[in-house]
Amino acid sequence: MKRTAYSTLSTTLTAIAAATLSAHAAAQISDDVVKIGVIVDKTGVYSANGGPGAVRAVEMAVKDFGGKVNGKPIEIVSADYQNKVDIALSKAREWIDRDKVDMIIESTDSAAAIAMQKLGAEKKRVMIFAGSASTALTNKECSPYGIHYVYDTYALATGTGRAVMQEGGDTWYFITADYAFGHALEKDTTKVINEMGGKVLGTIKHPLSASDFSSFLLQAQASKAKVIGLANAGKDTQNSVRQAAEFGITKGGQKLATLLVFDTDIKGLGLNAAQGLLFTTGYYWDFNDETRKWSKRFYDIHKAMPTMIQAGAYSATMHYLKAIQATGSDNADTVMKKMKDTHINDFFAKDGIIRADGRMVHDMYLAEAKKPSESKGEWDIMHIKRTIPRDQAFQPLAESTCPLVKK
Repeated sequence: MKRTAYSTLSTTLTAIAAATLSAHAAAQISDDVVKIGVIVDKTGVYSANGGPGAVRAVEMAVKDFGGKVNGKPIEIVSADYQNKVDIALSKAREWIDRDKVDMIIESTDSAAAIAMQKLGAEKKRVMIFAGSASTALTNKECSPYGIHYVYDTYALATGTGRAVMQEGGDTWYFITADYAFGHALEKDTTKVINEMGGKVLGTIKHPLSASDFSSFLLQAQASKAKVIGLANAGKDTQNSVRQAAEFGITKGGQKLATLLVFDTDIKGLGLNAAQGLLFTTGYYWDFNDETRKWSKRFYDIHKAMPTMIQAGAYSATMHYLKAIQATGSDNADTVMKKMKDTHINDFFAKDGIIRADGRMVHDMYLAEAKKPSESKGEWDIMHIKRTIPRDQAFQPLAESTCPLVKK
């Protein structure tokens, strides 16, 4: 009896000790360092939207966090993916396999993002999408380790498409970037148009980084559609708008619907060309005291006000680091659970939450570019016309085709 009791006690103590050691091992920082990879377009068509500014936003977040988490240093690596999917994928794989990077945050095109999403699932690494837009990332291409943080094509279509339709723009012709992002944006906007009783009269695709949009614009003009929908971004959008003005398209009565526009696009176009453009955004630097305070700090570093991608990259990085701090671990499963369990309340998002499909839902905003006479300063470039509540801005979870969503 005594031997049995002793044996039972010994077994119990051994089990407790093992559990304690296991918990301690789980609550560790791998390689005694937290490594973050930032992959962006540093020199190409999307360089102003995310680019070096997104890298600086992540660096700013790490500095504000104190440079360490739970006593371990935080390191950042960055790369220019040159708008090429193979470069984005090979660099991400190299970072994970050779450099032991724990999290990658991006501002890339959607095709590159989808490829990195698959890699993150394979390697069990946290992937945060701050710049890409395709809703595939939270539908069929979703991952337990992927977070779509800032915006997506559903939100852009819902905000801008619905607003233009409500103003009488019920016939459309699309000029669309010929890759995953453009196709998704056109598809999601077409759904809104059809649901509201409108009609798409035609569409034409253009290559990334096109310089001459004349043939595309002339076909759109000839369609007699009330609205020319620009399902592109960055310098492609800027070139489309400039050349539309040169052809006198808007003076002829047709309206441009710029479906993805950043502060840097409005600034690049100038208010003479951009005035009156309606678009959807996830962030504006001059929205309230909190956004102004953070944005002016960013401006001191970057010499430009932040886009929603850059503000979102900071917010996402801080949310990630706080999850490591709270759990004591940089294990991807542990961190992802904490990030999903914790609401986001900062200058970027109020009561934001990461859903099972990886979509971070937060309020979006319908914006309009100001007239030159309305602007009081270099970056005083838009009005926020209305807030689009998070439950209206993003695709309902019930409609998600993500296999992680329980229905």
